[in-house]
Amino acid sequence: MTQKQINRYHVIKDSLEGNMTVGAAASALGISERQVTRLRNGVKEKGVAFMIHKNTGRSPGHAVSEDEKREIVSLYSKEKYEGSNFLHFSELLSEHEGITRSCSTVNRVLKEAKIESPKKRRRYKPHRSRKRKAQEGLLIQMDASQHRWFGGNALYSLHGGIDDATSKIVGLYMTKNECLQGHLEVVRQTVGNNGVPISIYADRHTIFRSPNADKLTIEQQLEGKQTSDTQFGRAVKELGITIIAARSPQAKGRIERLWETLQSRLVVEFRIHDIKTLHEANMFLMDYIPKFNAQFAVEPDSTESAYVQTNLDLDLILCAKEKRTVDNGAVFSFKGKHFKVVGDGFPGNKIKIDVVANAAKGIFALYDGKIFDVLPFVKPKKLTKPKADAAIPSKPADDHPFRNIDHMKKRYSSDLVDSEIRKMLDDIFLSKYA
Repeated sequence: MTQKQINRYHVIKDSLEGNMTVGAAASALGISERQVTRLRNGVKEKGVAFMIHKNTGRSPGHAVSEDEKREIVSLYSKEKYEGSNFLHFSELLSEHEGITRSCSTVNRVLKEAKIESPKKRRRYKPHRSRKRKAQEGLLIQMDASQHRWFGGNALYSLHGGIDDATSKIVGLYMTKNECLQGHLEVVRQTVGNNGVPISIYADRHTIFRSPNADKLTIEQQLEGKQTSDTQFGRAVKELGITIIAARSPQAKGRIERLWETLQSRLVVEFRIHDIKTLHEANMFLMDYIPKFNAQFAVEPDSTESAYVQTNLDLDLILCAKEKRTVDNGAVFSFKGKHFKVVGDGFPGNKIKIDVVANAAKGIFALYDGKIFDVLPFVKPKKLTKPKADAAIPSKPADDHPFRNIDHMKKRYSSDLVDSEIRKMLDDIFLSKYA
């Protein structure tokens, strides 16, 4: 018997012998008079053995067996789950191993085995948090995180957006480095799955705003002078979205905390699902976003959504656009290459068009709201007359590369043209910004 059980027995015995009333015994033991009566009857019938709890010496029904403890420790030591924090590991055990235990139980088992969580809690630093927006869709925080997402030494950039009111992920897209395409794809996912948000909160990266924006003097700003929009800035302006520039990482703390969570979880998830390429990662993320939101999203203060539904053609907005003037042959220059506008209904020459470069669909022309196809065009070189006193060039030899028809076909084949256009699109959308 424990000392507590012994003390309780003596009080009940005094009550039985008439030395203490039932009420006094209940007050002394901190229990009800009904419980005192039950204990008195039990002791009177069975003696001191009645005071010993029936579960004494028995293992609880929900206790973790030693074999299960060893299995949990062994699984955590495997490469498959390496680096996962204890909460994530308990979720993975339930999902992949059929072991359903609470995080606190897994935590206790691993700590008994002298295993520390890789995600240690930092010392609490009091700060004033900015209140969440009241409605979903009022503010989207956007950023990109460079990390070793597939393990090893290679760095990749994960672009993402999170709703300020609910902490829902609205889009994720991974590329080699932070680029225009990554952020445009996040906007595409946001608009496609939810609608057009009111504003985007992002850092001062040159993708979002011109590097000359901070160089305008007060006098120039008062005169109404503005810097040109970036391609991203132009795209979101066409959607009616306002960009708000953050001045510090702490200002957009929700997405910074999201990166901390994803860097802990996604690396393990990619390893478990054997994901090693950008395409596989982006396909996986499409299914991972709803799963993540179901676990971590919160309810907004207002149930009314601020997202605006739209029927706009996103391919004509989430792209790169530049003004050009076509010449007499409906030819224009773009990124050091020449293209010819083709198609019925094109009005003519010497007019201004919008050259639209879409990462998935290629390059085409936009005039008066209508889309026209373009074809690569090679302008003939002007023939220059030799000077009178200049030597007349000799006739090329029979084996000269100029006479090699196969060589000429290779140079001007459609395959080469397609590869050049692909490279041009990659330079526009996937190039690393300063």
